[in-house]
Amino acid sequence: MIRLVVVDDHPIVRGGLRDTFAGAEDIVVVGEAGDGAEGIERAKLLAADVVLMDIRMPGMDGVAATAALRECAPSARVLILTTFDSESDVLPAIEAGAIGYLLKDALPDELMRAVRAAARGESVLAPSVTQHLMEQVRRPGARTLTDREKEVLQLVADGSSNREAATALFIGEASIKTHLQHIYDKLGVRDRASAVAEGYRRRLLT
Repeated sequence: MIRLVVVDDHPIVRGGLRDTFAGAEDIVVVGEAGDGAEGIERAKLLAADVVLMDIRMPGMDGVAATAALRECAPSARVLILTTFDSESDVLPAIEAGAIGYLLKDALPDELMRAVRAAARGESVLAPSVTQHLMEQVRRPGARTLTDREKEVLQLVADGSSNREAATALFIGEASIKTHLQHIYDKLGVRDRASAVAEGYRRRLLT
């Protein structure tokens, strides 16, 4: 049996999902939770194979909970189920470790197939989500920041000037300018403020 935990802040949605899986012979809903923090505890306590996770919830959201589960319960596969499919929702969830991303208009049979696939370790993506990921890969600035570039971006976000960042990292000011240009190129922005905003959006900054 596939042990499933449902995490959504709407009781009606949780009830509907429970009913959806009630007829499945190989899937059992072992627990549910109303926010990310509770979902983590349920997933660990109940040894979930798959966690059906909403994105936007009060307290800890689905992205933060997904990242936490990846660390504390790596055997639990997180399958996002939400009404939101914008790039700002999709990319952080996938980067956090979600194995799949579906929308709440999915048919019951689709949900069951997705849960079974997730339990096998297979990725399942809604068509609109696949499109977002393809666009991200094709975008010139889609490359990942290096650790040094992340350090520079964090210092900029904290208000450091180029000179102060250079001093903090024991490198030359010219190197900071080079790192910043690489950051701009990778994030697809043109200035410091935009780079910081994009860094927070992508959860690269704390």
